[in-house]
Amino acid sequence: MSPKENCALPLAAVVTVLTCALLQGAQAGVVGDFNHAERCKDSLYMGTPPRGYLSNSFKKICQRYEDKPRYVTLYDPLRHIPIYSAYTFKKSDGEKRVDFPWMFEPQLASDKSSSNMEPFPQSSSMHMNFEDTQAVLEDYADVVQYERGQLNPDEHQSDPLDKASTYSLTNVVPQIREFNMGPWAEHQDIIRKRLNNYCRGKAFVITGVTTSGHTIRRNNLDRVAVPEYMWSAYCCTEFDQNAPYFVRYKFPVFGAYGLNDRVNNHMVEVPLKNLEKFLKGRMDVDKNFQIFYNDCVPDN
Repeated sequence: MSPKENCALPLAAVVTVLTCALLQGAQAGVVGDFNHAERCKDSLYMGTPPRGYLSNSFKKICQRYEDKPRYVTLYDPLRHIPIYSAYTFKKSDGEKRVDFPWMFEPQLASDKSSSNMEPFPQSSSMHMNFEDTQAVLEDYADVVQYERGQLNPDEHQSDPLDKASTYSLTNVVPQIREFNMGPWAEHQDIIRKRLNNYCRGKAFVITGVTTSGHTIRRNNLDRVAVPEYMWSAYCCTEFDQNAPYFVRYKFPVFGAYGLNDRVNNHMVEVPLKNLEKFLKGRMDVDKNFQIFYNDCVPDN
C-alpha cells in the first residue's frame, strides 16, 4: 500500500466523524441553543430568544415537523406546559384546521429519540413512557372548563405542514374556555389582520404565559399548570409607513396580555416596555428580562 493510500484511510475516517458530528449538531428537537438555522434560529428576531429567565429546568425545543424546523418553544417539563413559543407569522386567511393529530416531543423523554414531533400512539398505555416530562392527551380528557390553547396558533400559519406543527401539546396550555373562545381568539384574529395588512417584511411573534397555583390533576397527581396570564408580542420592522395612525403607532413592536379566567379576561394592548414591566412582577426573571433583541429596534 502506498503512503498516499495510508493517508487516505485516516483522512476518510476523520471526514466521516466530522460529518456525523455536524449532522448531529444540526438535528433539533431538545437543543442547547437556537444558534443555527437547523435549530430554529430563523424563528427568532435577530436569531435571539427572550433573555432573563432564571429557571434552569426549562428545556429549549426546536419544534421540528417532517424534518424541517418550524418554531421555538421554551418548555417547563415539571409543570408540563410551554413557557413561550416563538414563531414567524405567515399571512393567512385565519382558517383553522381540525384534522391534524395531536403530537408530542420524543426528545423530552429520551435524547436518543426522534428529533421530529410525533403523533401520540393509539394505545394510551404507551403514553406512560413519556408523561413524566410532558402533557399527554389524557390530561385534557376530562377537564371541560379548559381548552387547549396554542401559543403558536394554527391561524397564524399558512403552509399546511406549518399548521400541522402547531398541534403539539408542547405548544399548548390549558385556557379557560370562555377566555379561549372569546378575548384570546379575538386578539389573535386582530393581530392576524394587522400583520396581514400592514407588515411588509417578516413578522416575529412570541407568545407566553405566567404561571400560578392552579393545576390540572389526574389520578391525584399534579399534571398540567394553568397559566394565570397569557401574553403576546410581535416585531415587524418593515411596515406600511402610510398606515393610519391608530395602527401605525403599534409598529414596529407592540404587546398584549390577558387574564386566563371567565371574567375580567379582556386583552390589554400595551407598548413592549409596559408588557415587560407587567411580566417582571409575575415571572421568575431578572431585571434584564427582554422579549425581543434590542426591543425590536433595527441596528441601522
